[in-house]
Amino acid sequence: MSKANPAFLAIAALAAAGALVVPTVSQANELNSVRVSYADLNLASQAGASILQRRIFVAANLVCGDEHSRQFDIVIATKICHTDAIEGARPAFEAAVAAARHPSVTVGAAAAIVVSAPL
Repeated sequence: MSKANPAFLAIAALAAAGALVVPTVSQANELNSVRVSYADLNLASQAGASILQRRIFVAANLVCGDEHSRQFDIVIATKICHTDAIEGARPAFEAAVAAARHPSVTVGAAAAIVVSAPL
């Protein structure tokens, strides 16, 4: 039996993770939002929780834009947006991990977190 190429497996994993970060339309508070799925993760494990944190980080980059500007005020605003987006997702992240690690904790049935930032 042949072994899979590690580089191919890494690229496939990144592609799959990208598919789990889905842009959403949010009109309630005029927010740019991304839905981050964790349906495929075991959040009871440290590895699963770490992968979800990485997905939230990537989603924050998507909703806040690129911080590689030469204008200082844009860089600062983007970094603040990024931090706020991650902090905004933290309660949902913590609740999802708690639900996975302590099944007596009841959390909504959705296996996704929405990461948002103002437009």
